[in-house]
Amino acid sequence: MSGVTAIDIHARVRLYRTRSVVGDVLRRAGLAAFAVWCLFPVYWLIAMSLKPEREVMSRRPKIFFFEYQFGNYAEIILDPNTLSYFFNSTVVAVGSTALSLAIGVPSAYVIARYRFRGSSDFAFWILTTRMSPPVAVLIPFFVMYVTLGLSDTHVGLILAHVAVNLSIVVWLLRGFFEDLPYEMEEAAFMDGATYFQAFRHIALPLALPGIAAVGILSFLFSWNEFLFALVLADETVRTVPVGIYGFIGFQTIAWGNLSASAVLMIIPVVMFIFVFQRSLIRGLTLGAVK
Repeated sequence: MSGVTAIDIHARVRLYRTRSVVGDVLRRAGLAAFAVWCLFPVYWLIAMSLKPEREVMSRRPKIFFFEYQFGNYAEIILDPNTLSYFFNSTVVAVGSTALSLAIGVPSAYVIARYRFRGSSDFAFWILTTRMSPPVAVLIPFFVMYVTLGLSDTHVGLILAHVAVNLSIVVWLLRGFFEDLPYEMEEAAFMDGATYFQAFRHIALPLALPGIAAVGILSFLFSWNEFLFALVLADETVRTVPVGIYGFIGFQTIAWGNLSASAVLMIIPVVMFIFVFQRSLIRGLTLGAVK
């Protein structure tokens, strides 16, 4: 230590600060590059929706500087079917989310808190229902829906989305309930509370952030779902993804209208996430820090 002078200490401090600044700049540059990588497809979609048809089909497309026009959006907004598509998507997404939570929340609580014969196997069986691709069960769904008269109805499409999303809802909420301290419910039992009262007044309020996050994910899954909406619905209950698919023809693709429709489909999702971002972040990080 006696050989270390003040000049050496200052040199080491400057070196440490330089390395820290360089590291910070590199991290920020990496994050900026990753953000550009993720957001550029969204920008390209918006740019295509604002281009005239000759610009869209050009062999040398202009990326940033081109002729802006809103004719594609005008055609989509003035189309009488557009409002119907968004209405159907909203009804199906909200209905399937509400029904999935109504069934999934108590089911996840029972699986997380109570042990019964085959409880672990039952929980794993619920997860396996999500492992098979939807196309594997599409034909049985179609035959059953035609037989029961549920084809091309809001109720039928809601039930189909619940069948797909319920396993994810139960499995995720099971983890949220398992992270809650059971001692609080035991204290409620000591005070004479029933199982339902402990669930309603203790576990349910504590798990609200997780329930909100799972509800948001279920809503997004239902809003973006395409395959069941294509096969099990027709003109009456046609949703936005299926409506966008209508711009893909046999020989031509209406890229401008397709892009404008996709942008309009994304806007409600972005607004929905922006409004409920706090609940989503709290729910996804619930239990991460105890």
